[in-house]
Amino acid sequence: MTAEPTTRSRVPEEFLWATGIEDTFITDPWPATGRTLEEYELTQHYRFWREDLRRVAELEVNSLRYGIPWYRVNPRPGVFDWSWTDEVVPALKETGAQPIIDLVHYGTPSWLEGAFLHPDYPQRVAEYAARFAARYSGLIHWYTPLNEPRVNAWYAGRIGIWPPYRRGWRGFVAVTAAICRGILLTERALRDAAPEAVIVHVDATDLYVSDDATLAEEVARRQEIVFLAIDWMLGRVLPGHALWEWLKRHGMGEPELQWFAEHPARFDILGINEYPLFSLKRLLRGTRGLRQVMPYAPPETLAELCRMYWRRYGLPIMITETADKGPVSRRARWMDGSIAAVLELRAAGLPIVGYTWWPMLALVTWPYRVGTRPVADYLVQMGLWDLRAEADETLTRVRTPLVDRYRDYAQSRPSPSGVRVSGV
Repeated sequence: MTAEPTTRSRVPEEFLWATGIEDTFITDPWPATGRTLEEYELTQHYRFWREDLRRVAELEVNSLRYGIPWYRVNPRPGVFDWSWTDEVVPALKETGAQPIIDLVHYGTPSWLEGAFLHPDYPQRVAEYAARFAARYSGLIHWYTPLNEPRVNAWYAGRIGIWPPYRRGWRGFVAVTAAICRGILLTERALRDAAPEAVIVHVDATDLYVSDDATLAEEVARRQEIVFLAIDWMLGRVLPGHALWEWLKRHGMGEPELQWFAEHPARFDILGINEYPLFSLKRLLRGTRGLRQVMPYAPPETLAELCRMYWRRYGLPIMITETADKGPVSRRARWMDGSIAAVLELRAAGLPIVGYTWWPMLALVTWPYRVGTRPVADYLVQMGLWDLRAEADETLTRVRTPLVDRYRDYAQSRPSPSGVRVSGV
């Protein structure tokens, strides 16, 4: 059954071809190594941001996902330092691409002790959002309040790798609830500060499967957890929801669940992040219990997930991250296959309104923070430009044939989706 749209959507008439620069900001040092995971530092984007934005312009894309280091612009409670963003934000517009600002792309300021579980987190993140939107009114209109709530909650609440280092499903639920409350307050703050704001909610997605019929219930539960944050924020977690009792068993009281039902979000676009390396999860029974393997996902997995989100939510969908890693030829195959799948869905009438090759540059993989090897050993070539470590530790941007390939796609102007809103 197709869901009724949750909001009156505000989406562009033109298909959104986008890219972005990996922008994880985990600045709490890992105890054993003292390392942080600050991608703008590690990939030297702070050093080369002007040149990197010229590369965005070279691509001729019409959209750019771009993250703001919250910890840097809000170094102390109630104190804001806009010196860096005052340079960068106007330059974003000069690329010719519409910025979609990631206000939180992992990580919180260090003064927010307990990170997402600090009691003031929802109000503090909303304050930051309101201040940013007011300062850059007229320049920025599109926002993602927080990238990938489920992944944040997994690393910070389920497996204890990021602050506040909780473990288990109770930790996952607690962090998810706090993040969702923060997103809801952020969305309201943005709409108050910038009534024209377009909200692109972004989360990672997975498709769970199993050949073992006895695991059907667990497969269904894991798939519901994929949708949990969106369901919660859209006011859909009510008695009878597939996870209602599960949430109560893992620490949620009915008053808090009711609060979400009474304060639903209004998202304009649902962004889904899907990678062929990670997004197909196959469950099986091993000698030590339940196991999860991740076979390489074909483009049809991306297409099936898009259909699932459309049936469930009835909102326009944007592919806000996708890429493959390895040789250019392998990346090119995924680019061609995934874009073909998206365009086929549009031709079939699904409102897929955008596609993002993410990241534009190579990135430093997350194990760097807990590892001890040089940065160069953690580079993952997933971008349109590779990063090459020089003898002086400079990371040279190496243009690949994928730049021209993606630019050709961005100039292809696919047929309209049929979704229209004036004035956006």
